[in-house]
Amino acid sequence: MNKKLTAFLIFFIPIFTFSFLSFIFGFYIGNQELIKTRPSFITNFDNEKNIDFSVFWETWRKLEEYFIDKEKIDNKKLYYGAIKGLVEAVNDPYTEFFDPTTTKELREEIAGKYQGVGMEIGIKNNVITVITPFPNSPAEKAGIKTGDQILKIDDTWTKNLSVEEAARKIRGEKGTKVTLLIYRDNFQNPKEFALIRDEIKIPTFEIKKIEENIYLIKVYQFNEILLEEFSKNINQLPKNNIKLILDLRNNPGGLLDIAKDFAGYFLKRGEIVTIESGNLTEEKVLRSSGPGIFSETKMVVLVNNGSASASEILAGALRDNRKIILIGEKTFGKGSVQTQLPLSDGSSLKVTIANWLTPNRELIDKKGIEPDIKIEITDEDYKKERDPQLEKAIEVVKGL
Repeated sequence: MNKKLTAFLIFFIPIFTFSFLSFIFGFYIGNQELIKTRPSFITNFDNEKNIDFSVFWETWRKLEEYFIDKEKIDNKKLYYGAIKGLVEAVNDPYTEFFDPTTTKELREEIAGKYQGVGMEIGIKNNVITVITPFPNSPAEKAGIKTGDQILKIDDTWTKNLSVEEAARKIRGEKGTKVTLLIYRDNFQNPKEFALIRDEIKIPTFEIKKIEENIYLIKVYQFNEILLEEFSKNINQLPKNNIKLILDLRNNPGGLLDIAKDFAGYFLKRGEIVTIESGNLTEEKVLRSSGPGIFSETKMVVLVNNGSASASEILAGALRDNRKIILIGEKTFGKGSVQTQLPLSDGSSLKVTIANWLTPNRELIDKKGIEPDIKIEITDEDYKKERDPQLEKAIEVVKGL
């Protein structure tokens, strides 16, 4: 090697090494500052210096380094688990993060078809509670009832589960078994119910002729196909000289827009269906857009503690606008507004954005709606297949 090249290398290598190390050090310091500094879109920190995001990565690294069972460390699960924990920290049972798989399952359920046991659940008094078992479902056939508290799903206690976590554990492939530990008010001790999952097609509605001029409209859920199915079958209902019983018992709700448009059959155009009160925008008033075919038809509405969410909105709208009599039991009391926000990888965020108020500005959430005529169905009624609520509705509607 000639002397010039040797001299060049002796001069250049220390400079290069110093420059490279300076770059790495600068990148490290810059990266530390980046992860410690909140993104500009986060605006509600009281003191941003309290948030050191580098601890997140430090925890991840130490978990990988020290955790005994390396096979259980799945980076994607850690990633989604971290997001899930972020969302759960707001402590709202209806604000939830769903990974891509769960998001797909939710879409299938909204469309009216999925595999499971066929019941709707919610949170009541901080306990996973059955809102309603669907007709002819494994849940109904096993004897599950509205108001049942689900204490355990197979080997998992439900105390710290969200609604969707519980629902996901209950769902499963057709033919598989799930065991629920149930507490009911008249049980001395909780009982186990073994259910075999099946293909569940959520019923939409049915129309039944009760007497010569009295018809029952039973709405099971406000799903995507309700309006199309109802419009196809509305010719079963004479438009004149009839009286209606709208049965919203054990209707867990569904899509607000569907409920609003369905209300348009029974309200005049422009009448208030509900008021959305939140912190994103000013109050939003949702009004009937018609067609109002039955807006002057004499009718009553049946409700119970399985009537939740959108069904409570509809019952409140008919009572406040038309003084329609509600018969049955106090409704469930789920009156908060959620929106499902799609995320870039197929995940989604369901987030509570507002509360629903009735047209007379009555808050539904956690309170429910009291019926005008209160009638309960007893265990003896169930055994003898009596329906005193429907009997009372027929009696009342005849006198209108």
